[in-house]
Amino acid sequence: MEATLHSFFDIFDNGVEDDQETIHVKKIIIPIIQRDYAQGRTAPEIERVRNRFLGSLYKAVTEKPITLDFVYGDIDENGVMTPLDGQQRLTTLFLLHWYASRKSSISEECQFLKNFSYETRYTARDFCTELVDFVPVFGRKISEEIVDQAWFPLDWCKDPTIAAMLVMLDAIDETFAEVSDLWERLKNNAITFYFLPIRDMGMTDELYIKMNSRGKPLTAFEHFKAEFERELRNVDDVIAKRIMGKIDREWTDLLWEYRNGNTGTAADSIIDDEFLRYFKFVCDIICYKGGESPQGKSSDEFDLLNMYFAAEHESVRENVETLERFFDCWCNIPGYDTPTEFLQSFISESYTHEAGKIIISGKPDIFEECLHGNADKAGNISQFPLGSKVRLYAIIIYLQNCDRVTRQEFVRRIRIIENLVWNSEDEVSDRSDRNRIPAILAQVDSIMLTGRIDDSIRNTFNVHQMREEKNKIVFVHEHPEKAELLFELEDHYMLEGQIGIIGLEHLDYAERFFSLFANCDMDKIDCALMSIGDYGQQERNEWRYQYASAGMEDAWRNLFHKSSNLGFENTKDILLKLLAKSESFDNDVLQEIIDDFLAKCADKHEYPWRYYYVNYDAYRPGKYGKLSNSNAKKTPYLFFVMQTKLQWSQNTYMPYLKAADELHLYGYNCGDMLVYEDKFIMCDNDAYSVYEVETEKWIGRIPIKQNEKGIDMEDRVVMLKKYIRTHFY
Repeated sequence: MEATLHSFFDIFDNGVEDDQETIHVKKIIIPIIQRDYAQGRTAPEIERVRNRFLGSLYKAVTEKPITLDFVYGDIDENGVMTPLDGQQRLTTLFLLHWYASRKSSISEECQFLKNFSYETRYTARDFCTELVDFVPVFGRKISEEIVDQAWFPLDWCKDPTIAAMLVMLDAIDETFAEVSDLWERLKNNAITFYFLPIRDMGMTDELYIKMNSRGKPLTAFEHFKAEFERELRNVDDVIAKRIMGKIDREWTDLLWEYRNGNTGTAADSIIDDEFLRYFKFVCDIICYKGGESPQGKSSDEFDLLNMYFAAEHESVRENVETLERFFDCWCNIPGYDTPTEFLQSFISESYTHEAGKIIISGKPDIFEECLHGNADKAGNISQFPLGSKVRLYAIIIYLQNCDRVTRQEFVRRIRIIENLVWNSEDEVSDRSDRNRIPAILAQVDSIMLTGRIDDSIRNTFNVHQMREEKNKIVFVHEHPEKAELLFELEDHYMLEGQIGIIGLEHLDYAERFFSLFANCDMDKIDCALMSIGDYGQQERNEWRYQYASAGMEDAWRNLFHKSSNLGFENTKDILLKLLAKSESFDNDVLQEIIDDFLAKCADKHEYPWRYYYVNYDAYRPGKYGKLSNSNAKKTPYLFFVMQTKLQWSQNTYMPYLKAADELHLYGYNCGDMLVYEDKFIMCDNDAYSVYEVETEKWIGRIPIKQNEKGIDMEDRVVMLKKYIRTHFY
């Protein structure tokens, strides 16, 4: 027998044919073995499902009728139907029809509601009986009115089914309060469902028990699949059958090794979360390719389904094709059994240079990163980063076009993409006011499919890196024998794809650069550079300067990557001069350079401010490499040492004072004075000033000898130490 279409009204009127006998449904009883009513639970995930279901029902009565999924059940000889599947929907429909009858003051016509009951607990059964006869006044929450009734024992609140029904009734009231003719619309079949007796499916009581004894609610993924299939069937039955078949077979096989971290436990033997995360990634790509940004839009998978895969969407077929291609391309990768094996073939897992591979700044298994994200200590999953989205998109473009892009071309082109992403942190943005991702993806298409950077696409990656990559494309074409050395330089942890600090014209210095940062202490490299010249860079705010750091590699990267800072070319020139001094480096080589500089300063009696930087470690910032001087041209000696990345703090200090007498270093906002019993000392560009502690009155000046160029002719730290010993100790 075929399934028949019913509404909650006529299910109790129409008969069901069984062995030439018509059986009427006289009652619907949720049996003891069934789980409690769940759609009214207050868990966030259930609340989301509830809101979506009620939203669908609301559209059904106000816009377009809806047919829900199948309801399966057994009808005994007495006309009692026990649902095998559909308990949650039937219970919600029971509550909705009760609500509609009370809003429309229906009494006799709604008596069929007494034919619905629960046997999970006697309390739930009695509640349903009492509810049918109850008439609320709608002056406050329905749940509050019900709980206040004399027939409602407070113990009933402990029954999970009753508690869930109360929550659902309030939600129904909130959703349908403004629908004045709700009862009539329900009578006119706004909401229907298909019903099929389990006898006609050959099911037994034993199978019924097995299917219902688990007590597990439908997952969000199961709800999602049902809605997705419904939308696809509204588009094309053939497409729906093909896509749903792939979800259940090929795409499940694809995601199986990634299921919930692949811990091997029974609870992890599902791919729901993985599928939905990848689905969201594809939806983001669809959004970007349409010239928009997901920022400000819902990331809920059901909302995304409605935004991009609803039957009425003008691009729904194109979007379905995109989704299908983005999944299918991972299922049969030529020469590889799994995505992981493919990714391992060209991405270094050691984060060090390997011939024929690239280094990426995220997880080497970028597909797995998309499926799982990154969990913090609390177990929260962070969003798949924008840079990783661009990388993954580039790889997918290759997989979809591997018949026209050779493996060698792919590895070269994905390196270009990685260099661009790595060095475009500020540009890779999808903020609504500066959404560059649509243009960036278009540029990725050009690079991956043609090997060329398309200059006609504006506002994409970092302009400096784009220019460098274009030059490197030409260089590799003209000097293929030097390609591997170039790639090794790109992969250096200090450069991360940008080699401008050395330049293609000095690629022969690459081995020297490797030696410098492999064999030498960072602090000695810093001092050796400063011995050659002031290599620092002025930041855009004009008062903060970037220098190196003995303990933070990012300070070096900030120097070695071209940005809005002033002085990059000067830094490059000084680094090249250092590299020119030796074919290989160790600490002894650097110490000789440092000692030679300090000795020349002493011999000439000229102590430029960089002399103090090299000679006194108090001058060298140990954290972020930040110095501060609001007027370096006029007061070149008055650099403060910062201990934070952006702003002054109480730990900021004047280095000469700290080098001279750290125990007495003090200041209201930073370490800018040496304080003694009744006097304190502060630093000027060409002198020290002495003040009275109590009145802060200036007492006198300790001049520092300088030549006509304004360069110290004596070590001001040594001089200050002598003064302190003479006057305060």
